[in-house]
Amino acid sequence: MAGRITVQRDGKDIYDIMLESSFSRLGEEVSRLGTEGRKLCIVTDTNVAPLYLEQIKEQLIPVSGEISSFVFSAGEAQKNLDTVRELYKHLILHHYDRKDLLVALGGGVVGDLCGYAAATYLRGVRFIQIPTTLLSQVDSSIGGKTGVDFDAYKNMVGAFHMPVLVYTNTATLLTLSQEQYISGMGEIIKHGLIKSYTYYHWIQEHIEEILRRDLDICSTMIFESDKIKQAVVEQDPLEQGDRALLNFGHTLGHAIEKLMNFQLLHGQCVALGCVGAVHISCMRGIISSQEEEDIFQMLCQFGLPTSLNRMGLNYPDILKATKSDKKMDLGTIRFILLRRIGEAYIDCTVSDKEILDTLQWMSEEHYG
Repeated sequence: MAGRITVQRDGKDIYDIMLESSFSRLGEEVSRLGTEGRKLCIVTDTNVAPLYLEQIKEQLIPVSGEISSFVFSAGEAQKNLDTVRELYKHLILHHYDRKDLLVALGGGVVGDLCGYAAATYLRGVRFIQIPTTLLSQVDSSIGGKTGVDFDAYKNMVGAFHMPVLVYTNTATLLTLSQEQYISGMGEIIKHGLIKSYTYYHWIQEHIEEILRRDLDICSTMIFESDKIKQAVVEQDPLEQGDRALLNFGHTLGHAIEKLMNFQLLHGQCVALGCVGAVHISCMRGIISSQEEEDIFQMLCQFGLPTSLNRMGLNYPDILKATKSDKKMDLGTIRFILLRRIGEAYIDCTVSDKEILDTLQWMSEEHYG
């Protein structure tokens, strides 16, 4: 399945999200951006470069003036200002100007870091997202949120800077490890939970095909997730209101991710955060215990974690870490809870006791 989604702002087209099954149309799409004679810097990491860097160069050389590449060591540990500084040096030494472009080739770490560099180099240059992981294809490549970690505080330094193109090749899913692939399902299930029961139910009906990476089914899934994120981003591009709903599962998830020193993948931590948010919603009597069980069963079917058991985490430390989250508002945690499957809302009344009780409950195995 090929597809195109156009993201708008104030009624104007901002960029297209392209969904293809190969890189064969990349050059054609990039040429529409007026890249003839311009320099393009491909930013990628040591995991992705051996797989796709040469293919991308082949597509971009005919539609640009000059191609360079900046390859950094893979992993969340490199998503920091030191790596950005090295990228700035590369751009300066290769004489990149304001009309040149950066190309983010990789997963969320590459996209976030490249996007932040693009937002800040010469006060802003254009950049293209080529997401190669399931998680980045449905989440971080869309919406213009860029940033890097600072002293283990996730995405603490960042900027809103929209890409000029998102080009997704679904065939890249076939080169992912099982853990990386399943990590993306944490964000995908989240989309159904916060915005669409119909989509959530569709995921349930296609678990087997998704697990075996049926690319037709995966393309449909990515397209539906991208449409959900597109709609939210268009309504609230700078996260002043409803875009915060996309943070469902992230308050606890980011705290766990930090305290685990990023040993768990982002989507795995989001799944754990979703478990916590769902349990608080259930404890408050907003959703039923049957809905809670249904959600946990699906997370388990995909092999996503639902328990903190054996992780060795201190629950007061997790609570403390949530209070360092960038989504705090006047000292209050903005929690995203569920009214029902398919409808989330922002709540600023979740107490420390509710969080600690939930973390204690999560130390046990449930529905697995």
